[in-house]
Amino acid sequence: MTKKIFISLPVSDLAASTAFYQALGFEQNTQLGDDAAACMAWSESIQVMLLTHAKWRTFTQRPFPPAGTIGHMLSLAMDSREAVDAMNRAAATHGGQADANPAEDFGFMYSRDLADPDGHLWAVFWMDPAGPGGRG
Repeated sequence: MTKKIFISLPVSDLAASTAFYQALGFEQNTQLGDDAAACMAWSESIQVMLLTHAKWRTFTQRPFPPAGTIGHMLSLAMDSREAVDAMNRAAATHGGQADANPAEDFGFMYSRDLADPDGHLWAVFWMDPAGPGGRG
């Protein structure tokens, strides 16, 4: 079996969250999901499972974190600075928050964080393939 990662996220509005992730460039995998879950593919090996709170409860009874707190940040590497900026614009336009943290520009690495409608944090970044001091 090919190694894959499925990231499960509880969401308060499945339809709105599905639309949000589609606006960021994720594709819905209709083979997985139902009226309580949507599988959003970033790539063949990275998929995000959006789960209603009721569906989430079938996996765990642990409490949801209080609003405004965060227990993790997921990161997505992009092909260019412009792609980082475009994803942040899409987040702001589709119910999320662009620049959830201050942008960082180290020359060889550029990063802008965004939050989805439920506050899940994503670091969206571009890194020069030549590394620090290089021109890739």
